[in-house]
Amino acid sequence: MADKSPLVVVGDALLDRDLAGSADRLAPDAPVPVVSGCAERVRPGGAALTAYLAARDGRDVTLVTGVGDDPASRALRRLLDPWLDLVPLPLTGTLPEKTRVLAQDRPVVRLDRGDGRTREATGAARAAVRRAPAVLVSDYGRGAADALRDDLAARPPLVWDPHPRGGPPAPGTRLVTPSEKEAHAFAPRGDRPREGLRAAAHSAAALVRRWRAAAVAVTLGPRGALLSYGEHPLLVPAPAAHHGDACGAGDRFAATAAGLLADGALVGEAVEGAVGAASAFVAAGGAGALPRADSRTPAPPPAADDPYALAARVRAEHGTVVAAGGCFDLLHAGHVGLLQAARRLGDCLVVCVNSDASVRRRKGEGRPVNPLADRVRVLRALACVDAVAVFDEDTPERLLADLRPDVWVKGGDYAGADLPEAALLQEWGGQAVLLPYLDGRSSTALMARAAEGVR
Repeated sequence: MADKSPLVVVGDALLDRDLAGSADRLAPDAPVPVVSGCAERVRPGGAALTAYLAARDGRDVTLVTGVGDDPASRALRRLLDPWLDLVPLPLTGTLPEKTRVLAQDRPVVRLDRGDGRTREATGAARAAVRRAPAVLVSDYGRGAADALRDDLAARPPLVWDPHPRGGPPAPGTRLVTPSEKEAHAFAPRGDRPREGLRAAAHSAAALVRRWRAAAVAVTLGPRGALLSYGEHPLLVPAPAAHHGDACGAGDRFAATAAGLLADGALVGEAVEGAVGAASAFVAAGGAGALPRADSRTPAPPPAADDPYALAARVRAEHGTVVAAGGCFDLLHAGHVGLLQAARRLGDCLVVCVNSDASVRRRKGEGRPVNPLADRVRVLRALACVDAVAVFDEDTPERLLADLRPDVWVKGGDYAGADLPEAALLQEWGGQAVLLPYLDGRSSTALMARAAEGVR
């Protein structure tokens, strides 16, 4: 896309492979699972995955990395060729390969082979770094960053994703992105707390000083990231906690942060965007669920809480999709209790919320008190809510016909009244249910009490 700044990625490429099958028995000669029906998926790994993700975002990408003429290197070149420009560095040994064996989408064992390391820099690589508008270092400890250290020090990268076996980031790097475990390993222990956010904050502040970096963002998995400029850290929470395959989430984080910084975002904005992208990446299945590299149409990252994608995924896993609806103008204890109970009925909860125009038609002028964007943000912040969908009609029937939930929930204040959605649910075997509602709780009552207080 023309409005996205080009990016040069410097780092160590790998070739990743998944052998995914199923296991329902142990081997007769050893207590190990027998994985059968394996399907193979090969994809770029390491710095190559970071570069590939940035390219799939629609960005012009140049990858400076060690590759040779071994079979793994040739396979990686074929995968990357449609997507980016490759500036090869000479490699000693063969390209590292990492193979995961999965059963029911859960890793059973990982097999590593290949000990290749970048031998030296080249004139073409140095020139690519010197003229780059923006540089991301994806260091997997196999020599590429070290070979170009002088050039990187002269032009500090926007982002440096470090590795325990690699060297320190170049002084002046704008953002360094270690994982929580890596940050603790890099930082001097001293009087650091043993664990938790205090420990992450202590390590991040120490690394800002040790590395002379502008900022350090410690990635915390499903908790988000902690951003430090040396003191008073900022916690950037993930929009939702996803516990799927996190393989490649760090690469997704680094690629997004570097791209946003290259496009002119502030560090805090880049970290917030990277947390959201990494969360969506895990929700969509991680690196193992990426489109094939030979699919040449760039695909934007999925929305973190796309209700239709969520419902399709839960149904594919034979789960139960629950939906609940309402205006949710002033969120109160009655709403929260209803949504918590609804979530317990299935494997995901999609909240269908009236648009501002729809609320106005139902409630009259002066409503809603809170605009749609605020109502959606508050709902998404609830741990029991997996996704939010908006409808503009007086009833959510059209939205439900597209979403096709297994269970549709309304509050008990509808008891005795017809549920227009009930007949619709029957068309696909769904069920409409009422849940008890806390007496005396309503947005209208809250507004009345607030008005009395003002008088």
